[in-house]
Amino acid sequence: MEQGYPQSWNLDVFYEGGSKSADFAAELKGIEQDIDTLDQGLRPYEADGNGNAAALDKLSDWTDQIQSILLRLRQAESFVSCLMAQQVKDTAASGLSDRVKTLASKFNAALTSYDEQLRLTDESHWQNWLEQEDIRPLAFTLNERRSAAKEKLPPSLEALAGELAVDGYHGWGDFYNTIVSRARFEAVDKEGAAVTLSAGQMHNRLSSGNRDERMASFAEWEREWGEQAELCAETLNRLAGFRLKLYGKRGWDSVLKEPLSMNRMSRKTLDAMWSAVNEGKPELVRYLHRKAELLGVAKLDWHDVEAPIGSATRTVPYDEAAAFILEQFQAFSPDLSEFSKMAFRDGWIEAEDRPGKRPGGFCTAFPKSEQTRIFMTYSGTASNISTLAHELGHAYHQHVMNDLPPFAQEYAMNVAETASTFAELIVADSAFQAAEDPDEKLALLEDKLQRSTAFFMNIHARFLFESRFYELRREGMVDHEQLSKLMEEAQREAYSGILGEAHPHFWASKLHFYLTDVPFYNFPYTFGYLFSSGIYAAAREEGPAFAKRYVELLRDTGVMTVEELAQKHLGVRLDEPDFWRSAVALTTEDVRTFLELTENLKG
Repeated sequence: MEQGYPQSWNLDVFYEGGSKSADFAAELKGIEQDIDTLDQGLRPYEADGNGNAAALDKLSDWTDQIQSILLRLRQAESFVSCLMAQQVKDTAASGLSDRVKTLASKFNAALTSYDEQLRLTDESHWQNWLEQEDIRPLAFTLNERRSAAKEKLPPSLEALAGELAVDGYHGWGDFYNTIVSRARFEAVDKEGAAVTLSAGQMHNRLSSGNRDERMASFAEWEREWGEQAELCAETLNRLAGFRLKLYGKRGWDSVLKEPLSMNRMSRKTLDAMWSAVNEGKPELVRYLHRKAELLGVAKLDWHDVEAPIGSATRTVPYDEAAAFILEQFQAFSPDLSEFSKMAFRDGWIEAEDRPGKRPGGFCTAFPKSEQTRIFMTYSGTASNISTLAHELGHAYHQHVMNDLPPFAQEYAMNVAETASTFAELIVADSAFQAAEDPDEKLALLEDKLQRSTAFFMNIHARFLFESRFYELRREGMVDHEQLSKLMEEAQREAYSGILGEAHPHFWASKLHFYLTDVPFYNFPYTFGYLFSSGIYAAAREEGPAFAKRYVELLRDTGVMTVEELAQKHLGVRLDEPDFWRSAVALTTEDVRTFLELTENLKG
């Protein structure tokens, strides 16, 4: 019998020995030496605030050095994040994380000096430099860095802020891992014996097909995060306080300035997107009302929203899920399917359901090795299959960009989420079209609508919560009871009043609120979902030939704003509502089909 796909990833191919790896220690030493060399090379040019003609001859060399360091530092960051996710009690990995963050801070300080030289270069020399053959592919990133430097503090102050952030800002962000490692969830196994579960294992139980199990799991989930709420509140308040003070020193009056800039999108585009989402919510409310009827409840509690319907209650073995995904990918792009098969086969995916793992899922790039790694806890649910497809979409995005210069590989979160949710759509839609059994067809469509609900409502609730939290935080600390109240209010508003029991401690449990690399780690998900819906509509219309155009779009994600990307590859404007409305309309179609399929199943 053919051996199944491995469910534990292979990290030794990068640095053998895990958190005790001598190879990784040597890598970090090499990165540190190169950062010091870069810093020493830049330092003589810092004093001349009017620009220095001699620095012009150094720009290309500095750019090469920076890209080399960037590639290895990204790989180091990925390695330690994988070590910490696979075992939250790996204290050696936590120490390595601190070391990597310190290196990142030193690198960012050198980058600040580099950016200042970009800013000081006079326009004629600047344009001539950008025309050089080896620099031309980097023009977008270099122009972006030059413009951003004009809106920040002097280099010495930015460097100081970055250095202090290691033990302050980023240190508070890392504290989430400590909190998760303390969390203990009590449950019973299939034989009725008491068991203690990790957060990752317990989270999977929240979408169980058995409502009694869901209710018990959700009550336990809320109880334990309530126990951790004071620590979580302290952490979130310190993170927000740091951001607000830094933004104030820079003269920024909006907390959205940084996340919008990072995602290379305008506020007008963000507003157009949310407006279209709100217009489409009444249709989703109809779906959720029908789902409540099918589950035999007056209103959906939080744990009911993602409850499976129909045959989706079946546990799907990992190898079967892999084969299913590969088949759907093959219909769109043989290249995507072959790449994903390699990821399954070669141990790129950590899917084992075991204690000690962090909750959630992610894909992270090892750009020096031109590989990626996917993390999740697979227990056989329909949601798990969607997560697998989602993360493989991320991995493929990185795969098609591996040959580009490191600067050109730095794509934003919102377009990263486009590739992942596009992969989900391929799997969900293809499976639905191919299904013949009515119960299976219903289950597949319902799982797809769960995704829409998450991006239209769950993500919107997170956005509303964070927006309001930051406004309150300007006035002082916000205690855990206020945070829970804000969270519940945001959920009830975002879900258009459909919820029975809400999830007040969601703010405490969700990693995304604690991430320091990308603030407001929420709206890019909805952007990615709707943008990928528009791309998918184009793919359906054009057929197999679109796969090549899709790769070209992905390769441009690191060198364009989202508005430019959409105009070039789709011929649409994102800062106007029409595109977003057309993307939302695809969900409206799904709702109407769902209502037709379930008309005779009510009550």
